[in-house]
Amino acid sequence: MISLAYSPCPNDTFLFYHLIRNTNYPVKEELYDVENLNEFAFEGKFPVTKLSFAAFFHIIDKYILLETGSALGRGCGPILVRKKNTNTNLENYTALYIPGQLTTANLLLSLYTDGNHKPTALRYDEIIPKLLKEENSLGVIIHEERFTYEERGLEKVVDLGEWWEKSTGYPIPLGAIAIRRDMPREEALQFQKELQKSLRDAYNEPKEMMEYIRKNSQNKEDSVIRSHINLYVNEFTKNLGKEGHEAVTYLFQRAIEAGFIQKPAKQLEIFLGES
Repeated sequence: MISLAYSPCPNDTFLFYHLIRNTNYPVKEELYDVENLNEFAFEGKFPVTKLSFAAFFHIIDKYILLETGSALGRGCGPILVRKKNTNTNLENYTALYIPGQLTTANLLLSLYTDGNHKPTALRYDEIIPKLLKEENSLGVIIHEERFTYEERGLEKVVDLGEWWEKSTGYPIPLGAIAIRRDMPREEALQFQKELQKSLRDAYNEPKEMMEYIRKNSQNKEDSVIRSHINLYVNEFTKNLGKEGHEAVTYLFQRAIEAGFIQKPAKQLEIFLGES
């Protein structure tokens, strides 16, 4: 039985719902916040895991990316926000919160500021409440928070995903599904096929699946959950394809150039590929 770790966010639970209920292909599910998943991946704890692309770049020697399951796209990137009607920006903040040092959100912020920022890591759902309590603080929000931050009293400083898209022309790679390199290729490809089937079946959207997604989601509103799934589950999730490969490879190169990660000692394949 394969241990599979992913986040409780709607795009992940949508993706994996049918796989974890496939009695012909037993897997053991483990749900954690994305930064916990990133940290576990450094240990190689789970054979298959969701993780941030930024974290994957650090441990490319341990894991290889599946072609299916990625959160990668346009109009879905992290957003730097502040309390409404303030002038707080990257020149005059007293605190700057990020959803984890190993997140792609932090990598994008590093690229945007040329590394000239001093962040404090919080769990992603703790950032907005923190900003509302403090003056002159900034925060980078991800996941379903992008759908609710305005009504909760915050405003955008910069959309980091939009900045990336305009400056590079590429969609932004956020999170991926990776499999340990010590797994035999035939087994890795079989898992990839089962995951592809799980995603296809998810679009039938049985009532039971939505209950599972809602139970695990931080936000329980159906409209927010559906918006989350529609934004983060897309054609790149089905298959990274040529454009997805190029976007991931380019972000990897930029991370190395910026000193966010060290250049690997030897060149390794990034993508598992198809059978």
